Amino acid sequence: MKCVVELYGKDLITTQEWSREELDVTLEFAKELKRKYYARKLEPLLKDKTFFMLFYNTSTRTRASFEAAMTALGGHAQFIDIATTRAGEGEQVKDIARMYERYGHGLGIRILESAVGYVYGRGNSVIREYAKHCRIPVVNMADDMYHPCQGLADILTVQEKFPHYEGKRYVIMWAYSNKVRSWGSVQEEALIMSRYGLDVTIAAPKGFELDPKIMETCEQNARESGSEFEITDDLRGALSGAHIVFPRNWASHACVMQGMDKFGKENEIKLHDRYRDWMLNRDLVELMDKKAIITHVLPVFRGEEATDEVMDGPHSVIYDQAENRLHVQMAALSLIM
Repeated sequence: MKCVVELYGKDLITTQEWSREELDVTLEFAKELKRKYYARKLEPLLKDKTFFMLFYNTSTRTRASFEAAMTALGGHAQFIDIATTRAGEGEQVKDIARMYERYGHGLGIRILESAVGYVYGRGNSVIREYAKHCRIPVVNMADDMYHPCQGLADILTVQEKFPHYEGKRYVIMWAYSNKVRSWGSVQEEALIMSRYGLDVTIAAPKGFELDPKIMETCEQNARESGSEFEITDDLRGALSGAHIVFPRNWASHACVMQGMDKFGKENEIKLHDRYRDWMLNRDLVELMDKKAIITHVLPVFRGEEATDEVMDGPHSVIYDQAENRLHVQMAALSLIM
């Protein structure tokens, strides 16, 4: 129980900042809550608790899953669109943070991509500033560097689909799209999967390298967990025999390092267009292990990142994966609040 006590009041900004023991406790609790959810035996663990959700960016799953999690456990999640606050008129983060801590018991923040001008690290810095001034736990609901709740949901999905998951090959595949997405989800995936002993491969064209410091951390995670970590531009080689494949688009290294305004969206799209063939289709799926699963954090850009045939096919687990956001968030919120 020592681990549970230590989690009370703790921020969740990236899974890398939680110990393996803390992550294990959260995942096991999520499995317990999932069983109770389906048996209709959930207890009101968060009765009379309020979780504020401050959105600088839109979402489909994040708002819905957090609201559902709080409702299921007897609490309340309050959605706040940053555009409806005075933040745009110059109100300081410190003042907003200190105010919300008086009203509620936890604060979630979603800030990335257009909200920070695609300037790498700016979103994460804002979340850390909230955490610095806020005496209630702060949850990163996705920024430009990390996406911890997605990472927790995805390792839970892997554990469910592969009870003996250690040593399975997990491929994060850059996939074509004419939209430009930040690095948070893919970096979080690489971090948590390498900690849990999966052999992680990042397959991407040259020019789409991720944060080198985070990649170094992934290498260290792999050494400590007895797994392997590699980066390659050989897509077919990466997919050959893979057990889990996550096809997702992300912005080029140059775009992220310079910022969209400086690099130019037109230049970025031209770069993406060179790799239209990096789309997960049936031909590529046939290279994978016969029992392989295909994941995606959603939204998946169908006909760009992957075909409908693949995302609706027998290997796809995208809806099971999306559901697990609910269960890991119920667990995490209960433990920290």
